[in-house]
Amino acid sequence: MKKTADKKKTASIRPAMLFIVFLGFVSLFGDMTYEGARSITGQFLGTLGASAAIVGFVAGFGELAGYAIRFISGLITDRTGRYWTITLTGYLINLAAVPFLALAGRWEIAACLMIAERIGKGIRSPVRDAMLSHAASEVGVGWGFGLHEAMDSTGAMIGPLIVAAVLYFKGSYQTGFAVLAIPALMAIGVLISAMLLYPRPSDLEVNVPQLGTCGFPNVYWIYLAGMALTAAGFADFPLIGYHFEKTRVVSMNWAPVFYSVAMGVQAITALVLGRLFDRVGIQIIIVAVLLSSIFAPLVFLGGFALSLAGMALWGLGMGAHESVMRAAIATMAPRDRRATAYGIFNTGYGIFWFLGSFLMGALYDISIPYLVVFSMACQFASAPLFFAVKRKSRMMR
Repeated sequence: MKKTADKKKTASIRPAMLFIVFLGFVSLFGDMTYEGARSITGQFLGTLGASAAIVGFVAGFGELAGYAIRFISGLITDRTGRYWTITLTGYLINLAAVPFLALAGRWEIAACLMIAERIGKGIRSPVRDAMLSHAASEVGVGWGFGLHEAMDSTGAMIGPLIVAAVLYFKGSYQTGFAVLAIPALMAIGVLISAMLLYPRPSDLEVNVPQLGTCGFPNVYWIYLAGMALTAAGFADFPLIGYHFEKTRVVSMNWAPVFYSVAMGVQAITALVLGRLFDRVGIQIIIVAVLLSSIFAPLVFLGGFALSLAGMALWGLGMGAHESVMRAAIATMAPRDRRATAYGIFNTGYGIFWFLGSFLMGALYDISIPYLVVFSMACQFASAPLFFAVKRKSRMMR
């Protein structure tokens, strides 16, 4: 009987793992595209005449628009079951906006394209995460999301290096955006292949958790509040890139390299944190938040070496945000409402990301130390809420 059970488990794990790898390659090429672009968008806006407040507003509003639309996207997906149609639409908008930045001659046009890119990501993210959760439930949600994020972050590391190479060989920001059309096309190609091979991703989830479907548990809302505070205090890279450009602490050619280092750290920590999440649970998120909060004084107040260390801690935080913090939602929501759960969660997260980004952009023009204090205070304030999630999760077992 045990051998039969093991065979059934293996039979369900193999297609689930292959599906995770397919989505991983989509994200790898996708992140090469838009993270490569994001490594220079703050600087690019600056060269077109935008102020720090504008950069902070555009970055924050783009995140807000992208996260706000996730609620609608998730709700529509759960009601219609059109996972792939919505995912493909989102990726097309998300990836097409990047090469068009090469044609932007005014900061207003560039800002609109940056926001469109975030909206495209917002449309497809809760749907992709819901599909991913079905497969990850068979291999361990922490490991599944961690593996996906590691591949995602690998692309996010390579993209900025491509842009850095373009700048090193005296290319312009516009040339960098144009070159990123190549990985964008590769991402769409892999996505279409996954659509053909896995028309019903929900079938990958064999062991369905027995959770109520009339709303979400209290622990879900407490967790959302904790993540909202964390998001509010986590600076977006366009503002960091703007700081590098303005202070000359990091040169134009080195800024994408710093971003690439952060993405490399993000890839490694996503795998490590994913494994630890499956073993020890929510406390690993608390450790990651407290460690990553130190990035702000290092990046905004330090010199070249301290800024590099700060970017590594920033990457650790992003690795946690994009892997185990997403994985935790899969343990709090029923299968038939998973896309809605991710949509609501991401909307709340995005609203506070926007408010925090805009405020930090304004604080930057007033006092950089005030920015640092705000960033760290928000992230430290989230820790008690995560401890509450830990206690409630134990009571639910």
